Formats: sequence, C-alpha cells, structure tokens
Amino acid sequence: MDQLDRRIITALQHNARESTTKIAAKLGVARTTVHERIQRMEERGVIAGYSVVLSAPEDAPRVQVVVLLEVQQKETKRIIKRLETYPEVKLCLSINGEFDLLLSAEAPRIEDLDILVDELAKIPGVLRTNTSVVFGRRIDRN
Repeated sequence: MDQLDRRIITALQHNARESTTKIAAKLGVARTTVHERIQRMEERGVIAGYSVVLSAPEDAPRVQVVVLLEVQQKETKRIIKRLETYPEVKLCLSINGEFDLLLSAEAPRIEDLDILVDELAKIPGVLRTNTSVVFGRRIDRN
C-alpha cells in the first residue's frame, strides 16, 4: 500500500458510497486509477467489505470511557469472553506496557459506566483498572 491507497481508503472510510469519480476529483487522479486501486485492494483483502454505520438518535447522548486493565496473563482469554457480555464495551485491544487490555465503553449516563467499571474490577483475574472519560473525538474514522 502506498500513500495514494491510504488516501483512497480514508475517502472510503468517510463515505464508502461516494463515486470513484468524486474520489478521483478530490485526490487529483484519474477515475480509472481510483477504480483499479480499489479493485486491487479488494482482491488482496486490504478492503474486506463495506458496512452501514447507524447514527445514534439525537436524543440519546452517549458518554465514553477508556479503561485500561491489568490482568493475570493466564486468565486473559476468560476475561475477554466475559468482557464480550457487556454491551457497553465497544472495543477491546490487547496492548503492551503497564496494562494488558484497553477498552472503549459507551453508555447513556456516566453512572452506568461507573457501575460497569466497578464490575470490571471484580472480574477474577483483573488486577487493577485505570479509567479516563472521553471529552471529545478529534479524529474518528469509524
């Protein structure tokens, strides 16, 4: 993947339904170039598919937190299975360093997330947590 492929992917992430003609115009390249690049990335599996992103109802504000978890290594798989049962948990990443897992969680109220974090800390094998409230999204390619 080169810089042009990355720029095409960024455009598709912003609006996957945008025509190759419009993407090409924005990027200053030929339409056929964009079309061929997209086709090649699909064939190589770089682009695995396209999806619909639903917006949240405007009357349903969301609060987001990032939770770092330090876990006993031998319990990681079991803990992840347990994390999958919480609908508030939208993302779980395995990371290196002082903590082992990074979670992104969302709920309508901060109180809901307070309860969630308390429950996470009680999961057997979770040694400690560190939670930060998200104030805003500066870059969001989802």
